[in-house]
Amino acid sequence: MKQLVIKAFGDADQLVLTELAVDTMATNEVRVKMHYAGVNPVDAKTRAGLGWGAQAIKDRLPWSPGFEVMGTVQEVGAEVSIHQAGDRVVGLLTGGGYSEVVIAPANALVRVPKEVSDEMAAGLSLAGMTAWQGLTEHGSLKAGERVLISAAAGGVGHLAVQLAKDLGATVVALASPNNHDFLRDLGADEIIDYRNEAQLATLEPVDLLFDLVGGASGLALLSYLRHGGRVVTVPTITAEQVITAAKSQGLSATGMLKHNDTQQLALLIDAVAEQRLRVEVSHVYPLAEGADAHRQVETGHTRGKILLKG
Repeated sequence: MKQLVIKAFGDADQLVLTELAVDTMATNEVRVKMHYAGVNPVDAKTRAGLGWGAQAIKDRLPWSPGFEVMGTVQEVGAEVSIHQAGDRVVGLLTGGGYSEVVIAPANALVRVPKEVSDEMAAGLSLAGMTAWQGLTEHGSLKAGERVLISAAAGGVGHLAVQLAKDLGATVVALASPNNHDFLRDLGADEIIDYRNEAQLATLEPVDLLFDLVGGASGLALLSYLRHGGRVVTVPTITAEQVITAAKSQGLSATGMLKHNDTQQLALLIDAVAEQRLRVEVSHVYPLAEGADAHRQVETGHTRGKILLKG
């Protein structure tokens, strides 16, 4: 089978397509033919040697990125009863998704209903659970509150816009003008060009900031929170900086790392099946062009999700 691996941290050219034998499957695992693997900012940061992901695998190189995978079950282990050959499944891994064939714990995967396309399912796991957990578990967002979402047209952001609306919140979305119609279609109540200071000056205070950019952007957006407001900042590299500044202003602030929860994932997939949630896929690259996919995600200006096709 073919798999994209890195042998050292560095730029996108470190991703090399390699021919490998398929690993032996344990009794509680399944073998999955990968249809699509999600490409996420954390993939590129880990490949570059940055953040918690790189620290976790620095002694295990060569390593294959890809935390988010969708495909069809080819074979199940002797102890597996929740899946069978032919099932379409999706879920989160600890890496290795950039591979034609994936061996995964059976309980890490959720069945995909026929109403959900392969592409929509493939783009949902990591971004969807980050958005849901950020808004609810960390942000405690309630109906009637105002939430400000930065990078609102991105992979996590466009799902957060829809989930926040479904929770009954008023959604203020920050994005470049070419994404305003897209966000309006998703239900955003107020849409602001993040580079337009005059528009930002008219922004009424919000209860929750869901910060998907971090750094200078996260720091600047703190001023739009009402007194006692809440901040959830997702980028781990600048989380401490944003949290410290927020608390100095009397705000409640936290960083977050998403945790895998197949029950949550199943509910998100059901929402897609019921057309209450839409996953926007803007770019699909062949597995062999993984380096180009990483370069695209590193622009920071991708609408929705990027996928690799197996």
